[in-house]
Amino acid sequence: MTPETLQVDAHTALALRIYEPPGGAHASLVIGAAMGVRQDFYAAFAQWLAGQGYRVTTFDYRGHGYSLQGPMRDVRATISDWVLDYEAVVAAAKAALPGQPLYLVGHSLGAQLPGLMQDTGHIAGMLGVAAGSGYWRDNAPRLKRMVPLFWGLIVPVSTTLFGYFPGRRLRMVGDLPAGVIRQWRRWCLNPRYGLGAEGPAAQERYAAVRFPILSYALTDDELMTQRGIEHLAGFYSQAAARVETIAPHEAGAARIGHFGFFRPQFEATLWPRATAALSGFGAPERL
Repeated sequence: MTPETLQVDAHTALALRIYEPPGGAHASLVIGAAMGVRQDFYAAFAQWLAGQGYRVTTFDYRGHGYSLQGPMRDVRATISDWVLDYEAVVAAAKAALPGQPLYLVGHSLGAQLPGLMQDTGHIAGMLGVAAGSGYWRDNAPRLKRMVPLFWGLIVPVSTTLFGYFPGRRLRMVGDLPAGVIRQWRRWCLNPRYGLGAEGPAAQERYAAVRFPILSYALTDDELMTQRGIEHLAGFYSQAAARVETIAPHEAGAARIGHFGFFRPQFEATLWPRATAALSGFGAPERL
């Protein structure tokens, strides 16, 4: 693994981790993280993918993880800025391996944001894991019961008090810049999620996506429902998007959940399923 820094603009530098395959790479792959999850969480999966011949890039969005510069209360970042970060990382990964296809593995938020990118023509396909609409009525039952308290009281009060969302202190989501959590709140309270909250421009960008998408719905996901995952797939209205359901028993496990797919215990079961799916995408028409 090699740490790198990507300069997105004059004020924004992102922390990247590059996992090079031992031989020549047959494809490039970018892992888009879930909300509040640091890139380190995906390290074992990224290293394993490199062993399968992928050049893998992980990263932290601006104002988060290793990309945080200074106190989080001073960060002026939104989810819209994170889309720019993601797109810049994808462009850098493509430039590093221009002659090979580039794929995305998006965990939750990481499969939502590509629909808002301006240029997705060089992406050969995306595998979404536990990724769906975050609209609160699409949440899993236990999470749905917390919505009035979380979005109505905890988020507004704590964010105003601390100048950022102190998720680690509250054991909820993770620390997030104020602009990110406030934009996410608007999304989660809108029946069309980010597509509805951001208006026609967002709808046009999602409709412009043409790369194929496969989304894994985990039957024991404590945050996301099958309906929410199908709704997100539907946002990519002009793409070949489909959903596959995975139950823990298929991987010989008692539990997978929203985060379990990326844990090393699934190296021999779920991870090969992921590479088989990526291989099935092929290459985009425009490389």
